Amino acid sequence: MSDVMAMHIANGIVDAPVSALFAGVAVVALAVCVVRGRADLDDRLAPMAGLVAAFIFAVQMLNFQVLPGVSGHLLGGALAAILVGPWVGALCVSTVLVVQCLLFADGGLTALGLNITNMAAIGTAAGYLLVVALLRVLPTTRTGLTVTAFVASVVSVVAASQGFVLQYWLGGTTELALPTVSLTMAGVHTLIGIGEGLITATTVATVARVRPDLVYALRRFRRPVPMTAPAAVPVAGGVA
Repeated sequence: MSDVMAMHIANGIVDAPVSALFAGVAVVALAVCVVRGRADLDDRLAPMAGLVAAFIFAVQMLNFQVLPGVSGHLLGGALAAILVGPWVGALCVSTVLVVQCLLFADGGLTALGLNITNMAAIGTAAGYLLVVALLRVLPTTRTGLTVTAFVASVVSVVAASQGFVLQYWLGGTTELALPTVSLTMAGVHTLIGIGEGLITATTVATVARVRPDLVYALRRFRRPVPMTAPAAVPVAGGVA
């Protein structure tokens, strides 16, 4: 149970045909991210992407207690989207998931496509879309960005959990009722999302205070300050 609640799906929870289907979905999503992410990569974003991936990897190794017997960890989709953008952010999360699967057996190999679809694709996309919406109405200041980071993190984690519910509906191998799975996943991951939101908001606020130029969302959505018209300068005398 704890493996699923932490969002790393193990082998055998979803049947082989559905796992293969979402492996294809993950490959297509990653290919699109590679193509679109090339336009964003520059001398500033490339090292930042490496730092984001390393940070997500480190924090995902630290579990925090949500309920008795149920632990959660940072997924990182919203954090990555805010700091390095949706395309590069999804690649960062995917890299972490691949390393965790191959080196630490965290998440099944046959379920890798499921996990990438949920945490890297759905989680990052949901977080980024909410960031876009919120930064259109909230001020693009550290306070506005902090609130945005918290809300986007909570929503992205819950959205990723419902990706698993869809996969379970299509090919779940246990006898659990779908409404039970959906409500349990949503409820537990709301609590996990609150924990992630606090971590993400603190991290983003810290980076924005020290190096706002490294925050993708600020560069992308900061509204220009309107320029005031210069005051008329009185001219003495007339024109010959």
